[in-house]
Formats: sequence, C-alpha cells, structure tokens
Amino acid sequence: MDILKLRVTDEGVAILQLNRPEAKNALNLALRQELAEKFDELSSNKAVKAIVLTGGEKVFAAGADVNDFLTATTREMYLRHTEAYWKSISDCKKPIIAAVNGYALGGGCELAMHADIIIANEDTKFGQPEVRLGLMPGAGGTQRLLRAIGKYKTMLWVLSGKLFNAKEASEMGLVSEVVSGDATIHALEVAKTIAGFSTISVEQIKEVTLLGQDMALDGALALERKALQILFDTKDQKEGVSAFLEKRTPNYQGE
Repeated sequence: MDILKLRVTDEGVAILQLNRPEAKNALNLALRQELAEKFDELSSNKAVKAIVLTGGEKVFAAGADVNDFLTATTREMYLRHTEAYWKSISDCKKPIIAAVNGYALGGGCELAMHADIIIANEDTKFGQPEVRLGLMPGAGGTQRLLRAIGKYKTMLWVLSGKLFNAKEASEMGLVSEVVSGDATIHALEVAKTIAGFSTISVEQIKEVTLLGQDMALDGALALERKALQILFDTKDQKEGVSAFLEKRTPNYQGE
C-alpha cells in the first residue's frame, strides 16, 4: 500500500494524500522521506500549478510516530537531519493548500503549517501536545505558530498541550477558511482557481509574501515593487491585460 498517494488533475492541481490509516497518518521517517521526494518533484514539474495536501476523513495526521521515540537517542535524532525533509516542503515554489479533516496534532499540525493556505473542516482539532510526552515541538510548532498567531496564543498552545477547534484556530489567524463537509473539496476549488492564473505571477506572489514577512517593512515593500516590475517583462502579463481589455479568458503559458 502506498503511504502517500499522488494524482494530478487536468487543471494542473496535484493532490497528495497521506495514507497510513492504520497509524492515523502518523509521520514516521518513511512518510516524511516520501513527502520530501514528492514535493521536490512537484516543485520542478511545470505541469503542476498548485498542490492540495490532505489526509483521511477523520484524521489529517496525528503527529509523529511515537514508536520512533521509544529508544531514540540524541545522537540518532540529530543524525536523521529531518529538517531537510521539511525544507523540501517549505521551499516548494508551488502554492500549497492543506485540506484538513479531523485531527492535526503535533507533527500533523506542523505539516499543515508548512502550507500557504489552510482549509479546515469545522470539526477539525489542532494542537501541539508534545509537552504531554516530555517533549516539545520540533518542526515549526513554536516558530511557525509564533509567526501565525503571536506569542501569547502560541505559549498557550505549546505549554498546555490543549486542542483547539477549527473556529478557534481561524479566529487566532492559523486557518484560512472553515468549511462544513470535506475540506478537500473546497481546497480543490481554491487550487483550481489558482491554477488558472499565470504560474509566474503566482510564484512571485508566494515568494515575496514569504520572504517579506520577516523583513523590515521598507525592505519588504522594495522587494514587492521589484517583483511587480519584473512581471511587466513577461508574456503572461501582456496576455492578462489584453484578455481583460478584450473581455475574454486569458490563455497563460507561464512565460
């Protein structure tokens, strides 16, 4: 059985589905390696315009595989260099939409935070419960969460191990949209919309937004201006403006 399913729609949307239902999609080393490989492939695949990352109907991902921690030593954990696997996701050029149904805990919550947009079912539960095991988050559960919801909410999450529903997570700023029913269906619609735009402008928007969030405002605004100016030298920009003026659907080529 494939632990990670992949299919690509005619619109250029790649759908990656975690597939370890017997382990509640726990992120063991093999699954993290597979995720890294797939994201590396999709990032360089010109036919792919957007990526939807999803799990099961009741569990997105229940966290890291705790069985891996029973006998692990500091040396073994260091030598795994799992940060490289996560970096393949965070460095992906294509927009990533996490479609979260059910539980997204620990590493599962951190995985969702590597996405650019998070769509969550109204019954979803998020949390960083590592403190309950005498551990702490290690793949962005302190730092990505801090940048998303601020210091005081983050401290509540990571120090209490408490779970939060999708509405609460949305109000804090972690979740983009809360939907009833399957989050994957709505995520696919969002992804199809994005896939219909120029891949050059989409990738520039993602890059500038991510780079700018940790920069001083003046530098970030300069980065934004320069990226906009570069787009005026693309065929897609001319096609987009022409299509708008001619009241027709643009035919973007990624050039």
